[in-house]
Amino acid sequence: MLKKSIFVAAILLAFTGVATAQNELSERLKALQPFVGKTWRGELKSANQEKPSYDVSRWERTLNGQAVRIVHSVNNGEYGGESMIIWDDQKKSLVYYYFTTAGFYTHGTMTLENNKFTFHEYVTGYEGASITEAKGTGEFTADGKLINKSQYLKNGTWVDGHAAVYVEDPTAQVIFR
Repeated sequence: MLKKSIFVAAILLAFTGVATAQNELSERLKALQPFVGKTWRGELKSANQEKPSYDVSRWERTLNGQAVRIVHSVNNGEYGGESMIIWDDQKKSLVYYYFTTAGFYTHGTMTLENNKFTFHEYVTGYEGASITEAKGTGEFTADGKLINKSQYLKNGTWVDGHAAVYVEDPTAQVIFR
């Protein structure tokens, strides 16, 4: 009986090791690890908005831990998108692409340091909006929140974009129509 218990314990330990390895990110993405495998809900606020919008995002490990995939939707599918974040050896930086349900996409770089991040991206195909770039900052707080704010380059002038405070919400759903 003891041999059987030791065998079962060894099998369980082996599977636990595999599960842990399958959840780990590459060394360059480790700072994102606390947010991966979780769903976040945030209230988006902007200066020209009468009532707030709600954004739900799901962060996932993908490509054997070499990338983080984020899918999100605003107001139950009114708008949404998908991002892929990877490490770029040539740029020595995190880079990402973001594709939207509105038909435009962005690509940019991100830096992470001491639970804070900055990003700068270029917009392609956002017809009629006159927005060509976006930049922003974010912070992962000690109490488990994600706070970010952005600015947009619109008609050659940087203007305030949205600000948001996200909290983990395992019941929230990313919805695409």
